[in-house]
Amino acid sequence: MDAELTTEQREIRRALRALLRERGGAERVRAAVDTPPGHEPALWAALAGQLGLPGLALPEAHGGVGCTVTELALACEELGRTLAPTPLLATTVLAAPLLLALGTPAQRAAHLPRLAAGALTAALVVPGRHLATALALTGDNTGDWAGGGRTGGVQARRADGVWRLYGQADQVLDGHSAGLLLVAAHTGGFARSRTLLFLVRGDAAGVVRARQTALDSTRPRARVQLRDAEAELIGADDGHAPCAALAAVGDGAAAVLAAEAVGAADRVLELTVEHVRRREQFGRPIGSFQAVKHRLADVYVQVQAARSAAWYAAWTAVHGEPAGVTALAQALEALRTAAAEGIQLHGGIGFTWEHPAHLYFKRAVGDELLFGPVHRLRERAADRAGLLEGRVAV
Repeated sequence: MDAELTTEQREIRRALRALLRERGGAERVRAAVDTPPGHEPALWAALAGQLGLPGLALPEAHGGVGCTVTELALACEELGRTLAPTPLLATTVLAAPLLLALGTPAQRAAHLPRLAAGALTAALVVPGRHLATALALTGDNTGDWAGGGRTGGVQARRADGVWRLYGQADQVLDGHSAGLLLVAAHTGGFARSRTLLFLVRGDAAGVVRARQTALDSTRPRARVQLRDAEAELIGADDGHAPCAALAAVGDGAAAVLAAEAVGAADRVLELTVEHVRRREQFGRPIGSFQAVKHRLADVYVQVQAARSAAWYAAWTAVHGEPAGVTALAQALEALRTAAAEGIQLHGGIGFTWEHPAHLYFKRAVGDELLFGPVHRLRERAADRAGLLEGRVAV
């Protein structure tokens, strides 16, 4: 692995950092999360129009830029620094790769160019709180997490050649504003039980959506109810469940999320260092106290180690055996540590609405609730590596 950034990668980082410096900031983040979509449409338009970010990792044949997960992870590290709320995770990291992997030529032609241009946003609808399970981040995804049997989750039935969905999914990232929904639904009852993926228009009859209050307001999520909504099966109905494609997307998403968490951890560490250099006690900056230096040094080492793991995961997602789950565990832990230390060293102001430190802490906790917890991620990575073979349960 060559850890040196290419000229193109450095330019992506420079351009994105400049744009976010101009349009970012804690005040704009707070204003954006209070809007109906939960993000700033003007920023999303700029990310799409000026940088082509929604299509960064999509092939040029489908309107994308033709880069890889590595470049997408690098871009998301910059977004993580500002916590800028955008539909990028739901649309570009989760939904678009699934449609690319499973969609028919007609489905790809109809939707991928619009997704790449930022003209259409999408959301992956997974029942309950099973997003990490569906993406195979915390365990095998071949179970009945989409709603086994005939009750619970989201059910699909076919009548007169038309698929219809009914059920409910909570905690759907950007589910309230996405123009296209990729819905995981259970079909076949008990005899032919399987999970399939469907396309549903966000404004289709029978789709009822409501934004939910979330701990991390920079990741808007919604409850999606499907009341006999007409749907289109993604790909061919050949009897195979899309679990392998979901797991592959999960590997790439884990690498991207790890890079994003590293960016957030790095930024909150910078804010903390700036604060301890300015704040004085006993006539001297608190940053000069040895105990404070040791605490921040420990955070710095943890963030740098997480960055190395995240970059390696982004590289292996393209060139070798995926390592995204391990990197995600390390990055989420680093972000949680950096944010917690930041709040402690900022004193009482650290968790007030006026200071951005609390936003980073909420991102750390919120991401671990959505994609973790960390110990489950590590257990999954160990299991995939064969380290748990022959383990005796205690």
